[in-house]
Amino acid sequence: MTIQMNIAEAKAKLSELIARAEAGEEVIIARDGKAVVTLTLRETKPPQRVPGRYAHLGKMLDPYLFLRPDPQLEDDADGPIYPEQ
Repeated sequence: MTIQMNIAEAKAKLSELIARAEAGEEVIIARDGKAVVTLTLRETKPPQRVPGRYAHLGKMLDPYLFLRPDPQLEDDADGPIYPEQ
């Protein structure tokens, strides 16, 4: 379905027109009855993964760095965060 609306009316109903465009309708904004702008849904692509993006940082020396308990947090919590099994 196509909707055509003059600029003055479109200013008052912009959020409604955007919602209709998101729903798949074609929205045309006109000036003096002549089509000027068409609102369409912009396609967003997920960010592209790039192999080796962080290679310049070098190899991680300690892969378990973030898996070990933090002694300062354990002191603040008055006991072990990860109890021994």
